[in-house]
Amino acid sequence: MSLILASASPRRGELLAVLAPHFEVIPSSVDETVEGDPSPEERVMQLAQRKAQDVFSTHPQDVVVGADTLVFLDGRPLGKPKDREDAAQMLRSLSGRVHEVITGVCVLWPEGSRLFSETSRVEFLPLSEQTIEKYVRSGEPMGKAGGYAIQGLASEFVKKLDGNLSNVVGLPIPPLAGALKQAGVKLILDS
Repeated sequence: MSLILASASPRRGELLAVLAPHFEVIPSSVDETVEGDPSPEERVMQLAQRKAQDVFSTHPQDVVVGADTLVFLDGRPLGKPKDREDAAQMLRSLSGRVHEVITGVCVLWPEGSRLFSETSRVEFLPLSEQTIEKYVRSGEPMGKAGGYAIQGLASEFVKKLDGNLSNVVGLPIPPLAGALKQAGVKLILDS
């Protein structure tokens, strides 16, 4: 039985490596369109489940972890920026405000499954136009939900974090550890 991460995200890979020394990366290729008007938690859990099921369908004897992270401002999802101007606009909207980062996680294994979400609240300091422009030029916002990486240069934007930092990065470690143990995965700190 292998452990598989159904994501190409290097950040998720780094976080999973904290828990489990050996795993494969097999990115899911599912459509991330969500029908209807699900709650933020339902949306990320639905996408995480779809991703995990996509990979599990071809690896039914393994443990598969799927995840999806979105930034929500006033209940509205902020996905990955389409271009630099979109990234700058996202950062302007987050400047001096509190937003939520919600990650859905689905763990599938031959005998069971776990589906959950974790929410962290992040408050940004007010950001000057010059700071936003420099940050966007760094390239870091691209490919990141909400247009920023809390573990990178954007760490200086954070006034307050209420919740789990690993969740904001893309994989909530404490609840994931419990789910992996339930699935029978031997973790690094297990004796």
